[in-house]
Amino acid sequence: MPNFDQALASLSATFEGEYVFALVDDIPTGIRPFAIVRDADLYTVVLSTDQAADAGLPTAKTYARISLGLAADLDSIGITSTVSQVLSARSIVANVITSARQTHLFVQADRAQEAADLLTELGRNAQGWLPKP
Repeated sequence: MPNFDQALASLSATFEGEYVFALVDDIPTGIRPFAIVRDADLYTVVLSTDQAADAGLPTAKTYARISLGLAADLDSIGITSTVSQVLSARSIVANVITSARQTHLFVQADRAQEAADLLTELGRNAQGWLPKP
């Protein structure tokens, strides 16, 4: 597994669409959510705005999903906090969902391009931190 600097240097922010986080009692039939988070009594489904609208769920508050595309796994230390710090310094929310292979950020939809630009710059800077071959 790459070290911290190598992982950040591989960062490749990619916009993956607009999503909503909807709080529901039960998972609506016929939807294919990106993620489901279970609380003690309710579920939060993360799904595309189109699916949310089709299911009659609120779509007023949308988030852009940005995949980081970096070479890291669940045991990587510092990646999420570094990315979150860069975005929070510009008042951009960073709701993170991480799978075993990929990290996904959900940022305000109207700030998606700014977030992607900041993350791309972070990846470029990290490339400069690597030792020269």
